[in-house]
Amino acid sequence: MNEKRVRQLNTADYKGGIIVYWMDRDERYRHNHALLYAGAQAKEHNAPLVVVFNLVVDFLSGGMRQFDFKRRGLRELQDTFIKHGIAFTILLTDDSPRDLLHFFQEVQAGMVVTDFSPLRIQRTWKRAVKKELKIPFFEVDAHNIVPVWEVSEKKEFAAYTIRKKIHTQLPEFLVDYPRMPEVKTIRAPKTDWEAIQNVKLDGPDIVDTSSGERAAHNTLRRFIASRLDGYAEKRNDPNEEALSGLSPYLHYGQISPQYVALSVRGANAPLNDREAFLEELIVRRELADNFCYYEPKYDAFEGFHEWARKSLDEHRKDKREYVYTRAQFEKAKTHDNLWNAAQREVVDTGKMHGYMRMYWAKKILEWTESPEDALKIAIYLNDKYELDGRDPNGYVGIAWSIGGVHDRAWNERPIFGKVRYMNANGAKRKFDTEGYIRRFLGEDKFI
Repeated sequence: MNEKRVRQLNTADYKGGIIVYWMDRDERYRHNHALLYAGAQAKEHNAPLVVVFNLVVDFLSGGMRQFDFKRRGLRELQDTFIKHGIAFTILLTDDSPRDLLHFFQEVQAGMVVTDFSPLRIQRTWKRAVKKELKIPFFEVDAHNIVPVWEVSEKKEFAAYTIRKKIHTQLPEFLVDYPRMPEVKTIRAPKTDWEAIQNVKLDGPDIVDTSSGERAAHNTLRRFIASRLDGYAEKRNDPNEEALSGLSPYLHYGQISPQYVALSVRGANAPLNDREAFLEELIVRRELADNFCYYEPKYDAFEGFHEWARKSLDEHRKDKREYVYTRAQFEKAKTHDNLWNAAQREVVDTGKMHGYMRMYWAKKILEWTESPEDALKIAIYLNDKYELDGRDPNGYVGIAWSIGGVHDRAWNERPIFGKVRYMNANGAKRKFDTEGYIRRFLGEDKFI
């Protein structure tokens, strides 16, 4: 595999012992660069390989909806590892570094390999582990096609500044995966599935979306077979079943973006449809990782571009026709039934159409007392109800909507300043908004 997607986080040398893959962001067996690297190290050193997953109960305040989706995928994943003769253990934890360090010591680890995430909490865990480890500690970007540190050494301003950097390197990185080598393993501590099944969390009801690698690959096959053709034209219509449905599987790492890109690139569909999808999958998704990696305040007002902060500051005292509380937003109790329908969509299904996510977040800015309040409410609702919440794409999508991140300055207007504005009339011109409202609020609700 390409060594550029691997970096050592400390300077320790390997002196023998178990190779441990600490799985975190990329919850899959197939097409997993971090697992492949750990397997290659085990093969090279003739050492056993063990995989451990740290299942944090309340990760970034996730509720039962997200936890249930994750544990169903992990149950299938453990069966997959057993089938391939590799020990796989899940630690149910509320203190990731402490419990992981204890596990490394228990199995007499000689090397630790983990996958990459740009989010603060996972980077904090790695710093804590690095401080204590006296053995080699490697990080592999198994989530981006072009590793985040190879694409750019800085926070990119917008898609147009990162696109060429990604496309220039795609021939090197968008290639078929190597085979997983046959490796030895050991008997590792058993997963306490009874404890995992007994976890009870607050939050919205679970949804019946299938979870796991098998479901992810089936979703990809169905998308390519029936919806990729026409994607470019239909993707912005919330009433069309045009989107891939891959977002939760990509978020939990149950399918490889690189494998998805290779599959779509080779599909029998019009070029413009394939290009439109690959722009979203590769450029926009990897731009989000870039932002969260290089911008420490990716979920705060201070993380917005300077022009947007200045413009929003100048309009802080503008009169708001409507101001709603977080509870009113959460219960879809606004005057705007299009917004209410979007909120009901995510509450009921765990997802919201991409076009409506933009409208939804921008209206929260319009109907709150400050950009900071809008940001907090939008992130709270997104992370609580979306299956793919707590993700760089979510933080950046909200920052784009509320703070103009990766966008340009537009004509100035009240409240928004120079941040791009959206309204219901614009939505009406794009799609059947009444049909959308009927789907989620009932026949008697119209704008």
